[in-house]
Amino acid sequence: MQRYALEQLIAWKNKENHKPLVIQGARQVGKTWLMQEFGKKYYRQVAYINFDIDAKSKEIFDTDYDTDRLIMDIGLSSKIKINPEDTLIILDEIQECPRALTSLKYFRENAPQYDIIVAGSLLGVACHEGTGFPVGKVSFMNLYPLSFEEFLLAMNEERFVELLRKKDFKTIKLFNNKYQKLLKQYCYVGGMPEVVKDFIENKDFESVREIQKEILSAYEEDFTKHIPANTVAKIRLLWKSIPAQLSKENKKFIYGAVKEGARARDFEAALSWLINSGLIYRVNKITKPDLPIMAYEDFSAFKLFILDVGLLGAMTHLEAETIIDGNRIFEEFKGAIAEQYVLQQFKTIKDLLIFYWSNETSRAEIDFVIQIKSSVVPVEVKAETNLQAKSLKVYMEKFKPNYAIRTSMADYKKINSLIDIPMYAIEIIKEEL
Repeated sequence: MQRYALEQLIAWKNKENHKPLVIQGARQVGKTWLMQEFGKKYYRQVAYINFDIDAKSKEIFDTDYDTDRLIMDIGLSSKIKINPEDTLIILDEIQECPRALTSLKYFRENAPQYDIIVAGSLLGVACHEGTGFPVGKVSFMNLYPLSFEEFLLAMNEERFVELLRKKDFKTIKLFNNKYQKLLKQYCYVGGMPEVVKDFIENKDFESVREIQKEILSAYEEDFTKHIPANTVAKIRLLWKSIPAQLSKENKKFIYGAVKEGARARDFEAALSWLINSGLIYRVNKITKPDLPIMAYEDFSAFKLFILDVGLLGAMTHLEAETIIDGNRIFEEFKGAIAEQYVLQQFKTIKDLLIFYWSNETSRAEIDFVIQIKSSVVPVEVKAETNLQAKSLKVYMEKFKPNYAIRTSMADYKKINSLIDIPMYAIEIIKEEL
């Protein structure tokens, strides 16, 4: 399996005087595999500790933060003689050992010659709880499920990725049916590495669905293991309401749809936990598409998406038959699958700011508004080849953007400031403008 995140790790290694690296991401997005693969390819040896599996290793950090002693004890625990020149130190599930997290501050200050990467399924939660977090002493990287391009690579379809990267749309058009078929498969399978691996090996959609259900069950187990009992019920309610909220015509999140009479303050803690755990993405509204875009952010209005399009399909009991039935998979649930897919690809683009816009009456709504360099770009997601987009027309007449993107199952086309990008090519958006 190829992950583009490997390139970020190589850049981190090659950067002079780099800090310890913290990889954040939800459970089962492939953090452990990525760290170990990186260590195997670019270091002579790896000192690996998993605090969830080897609880005794926590004792290494109980006494003090003497880095010489810590290196010696990490070496003993991992059965590796650690050398700063050729050893990668990996501390996995580090949220289970808060003192190990704190130790990164002392490694940065007193032993910066060691290459250290840490990760944890609920590390985002630990960071926000202020557990002695080494602020300013570490670098961060986020890992998400496989993007569509990574899915193509995993399926041994490198030539189709090359065409997308070259933006050779004349040739791409010749293979439109193949791209659409693969895109439909991706929207059902999603990008969770274990699910993708099973699909490649077995080509069995029932098996895919079973693994997706197991992953969803594991997430719900996390609710009960790591959260105060009085918050668990609220997290469950909020989590299970997201598919229904995305299935509305107006996808703005409504607390009253979670529980009758509910208000924001009732679910603030639950919402924060789900966001910090990497299980959901929050996309806030902007009141005006101008620079700096964050100055016009409306925190009271937002949409919520879950981390993976395949898991969304599992939560909504999407049938495998939708894959072969025209564009039905994108039209299901009022285009929720299509919008989730696009958002998921956007999340893999580093430093991309993502919002949405609607007018005062909410009758005109742009699915996403993104900032690319010095441009604020509206992005309209169409679930089929019918390209009528009244909201986009309203937006363009009102704000006159330099560029506007419409993504659908239609072919690539550029007329003046309006660019039509096939949904399967949406990852090229940053190079397009």
